[in-house]
This record gives sequence, structure tokens and C-alpha cells, in this order.
Amino acid sequence: MRLKHSLFTRRQFLNGLLGGWLGGLAGLFLYPVLKFIFPPEREPEQVLLPLADYGGLEAGAIKNFAWGSKPGMLKKMAGGELVAFVSVCTHLDCNVAYLPEQKKFFCACHEGWYDENGVNIGGPPPKPLRRLAVATEGENLVIKPEGTA
Repeated sequence: MRLKHSLFTRRQFLNGLLGGWLGGLAGLFLYPVLKFIFPPEREPEQVLLPLADYGGLEAGAIKNFAWGSKPGMLKKMAGGELVAFVSVCTHLDCNVAYLPEQKKFFCACHEGWYDENGVNIGGPPPKPLRRLAVATEGENLVIKPEGTA
């Protein structure tokens, strides 16, 4: 069945199809540039955690916390000191899990391994896990990026 009247011609249809394809291609190239110019979110200057919840960990125990939009881990070392890491793999930003029976951190995305100090020991991660400085102020644990006062 042939229609007597059409809303648009064949040429208009093909022009719209080509224009949509070119617009999508332009967006594909423009998105990373805009993401570089306007970064989505900055990490926090510090995170306060209640000492009552996080201070009573056993040696070797892990407790998770939020480090901005990324996960963080607080670990009590055998000597009693608290160490914090950003629990994101340095290879492709996948989440890292701690395996207490092996005393290692593991990234399941590409089988990256870190020792209990966050040093990369296997797989594709190019750098150790990012460490955070932990200090006690009153009834709070203060977690900051390393190297800040």
C-alpha cells in the first residue's frame, strides 16, 4: 500500500539519519574533553570517623569507610597502628577486597594482588594501593591524604 502524502521525503530522512550519526560521533569525541575540563568530583580533604566504631578493631581486621565517591579501608596492623587505603585498584579503578586468610588485597577485575601493606605483588597493577594518613583527634579518627598537614 502506497501513501499519498508523507511527513518527510526520502532525502529528508537520509539527511536526518546522517545528521544524527554525525552528532553522535561528535558527542563521542567531545565527552572525554569535557570530562577533562570539568572533573566530576574531587576527593575530600579529610574524613572523620567515630573512634568508638573504628578504634576497637582486632589486629589484621578491616573496616570499610567512604572516601568521597570511592571506597576506603581501615586496617589494624599487627603492631597496633591503624593504616588506611583507598581500596581502588591502581590498574583500572576496580574495587579491591581484603582476603584475611591470605593476608592480601585482591582486585577481581584483572587478578591484581597487593600484600597486606598495599604493595603490588602480582597482576597488572602498576603502583601500590594509595595510602591515607590516620590520626586521632578527640573522639574521632581523622583520615587525610598522605603528605597533608
